[in-house]
Amino acid sequence: MAWQDNFYSRLVAWMKIILPLAALGLLSTLFLISRSVDPTKAIPVVELDLEQRAQDQGATNAAFAGVTLGGDEIMLAAVSARPSQQDPRLIEANDVSAELRLVSGTVIDVVSQNANMNQSKNTATLQGNVRVKTTTGYDIGTDRLDADFNILYAESPGPIEGEGPPGTLNAGRMVLSNNVDTGTAHLLFTDGVKLIYTGHISEE
Repeated sequence: MAWQDNFYSRLVAWMKIILPLAALGLLSTLFLISRSVDPTKAIPVVELDLEQRAQDQGATNAAFAGVTLGGDEIMLAAVSARPSQQDPRLIEANDVSAELRLVSGTVIDVVSQNANMNQSKNTATLQGNVRVKTTTGYDIGTDRLDADFNILYAESPGPIEGEGPPGTLNAGRMVLSNNVDTGTAHLLFTDGVKLIYTGHISEE
C-alpha cells in the first residue's frame, strides 16, 4: 500500500513537469508552421455603399402579366426592375421581353434594352434596340416604342426599318393597333414609307 502511494506521488510529480513541456512544444510547432503576419497591413475590407443598396429596391427576373380590354394576353419579363427615383409611379426595367397573344391567334414578340412602365395606366415606353416580331411575318426594328396595354396600342415616334411579307420596309412612323370588334391586329406605316417589294408576283 505504501509502495502504491509512493508510485502515485512520483507519477504526479513527473506529469507536472512533462505536460507543461509538451504544451510548450506544441505551441512552438504551431508558430513555426503558421503564416507570417504583417501587422502593418490593414485588414481587407469589402467596400459596400450601404445607403445606395438601401435605395436600390428592386427585383431580378421580374415578370408582369395582364389582359387587355379585348381579351389579348400580355406577358412581360425583365432581367431586373426597380422603382424610378425620379417618379415612384414608374418602374424601370432592363433587358425586357414581351409576348402579346392576340385573340385572333397572332403572337407578337417585343424585346428592348430598357423600359419605363406605368402600372397605374398600364403603359410602357420601350427604348434601345427595340425589335418587334410577329407570327404574320414582320420583323421590325426601331429605337423607341410607346405602348398602351389597356387597348393594345403601340407606336414608334421615330423611324423604323425591317422586313415583312411584302419586302423590305422603311418608314418614319409605325402604329400597331388591334380592332376590338374583329380581334385583328394591324400594322400601319406612315411618314415617308419606302418598300422594296420582294414578294412573289404571279404570272397569268
